[in-house]
Amino acid sequence: MGLKEQAQQVQKEAHVFYLAFKHPRMHWYARLVAICTASYLLSPIQLIPSFIPGIGFLDDLLVLFLGAKLLRKITPADVMTECRELAEKAELGRKDEIGWAAAVAVPVAVVGLWLLVGLAASALMAAWIHHH
Repeated sequence: MGLKEQAQQVQKEAHVFYLAFKHPRMHWYARLVAICTASYLLSPIQLIPSFIPGIGFLDDLLVLFLGAKLLRKITPADVMTECRELAEKAELGRKDEIGWAAAVAVPVAVVGLWLLVGLAASALMAAWIHHH
């Protein structure tokens, strides 16, 4: 699995946990674990400062890994399944939106570029004619 696919998997997993956090059948202690994990990641006070090259993000990765592992264990299986399905549907919806946006944006960009090149060519021709 390439780096891009791993990043997409992490993003999808984060969406699943967000949906699980909002789920009405989520236990209060599971929500507490999610809040503590996110708070540590966003906190300016950390065990290993993030600006240290090489090891600065190791504590963040460890907290994220342990928090996600613990959340998977303490969240009811049916809630996780439901949230995974919702995340999958949302991802498919985003892909459809991106496809629609590309279907509109590409022709607009081509026409805009064509007009820009036409205007530039006209300006160059006018300058050449005026010069001679």
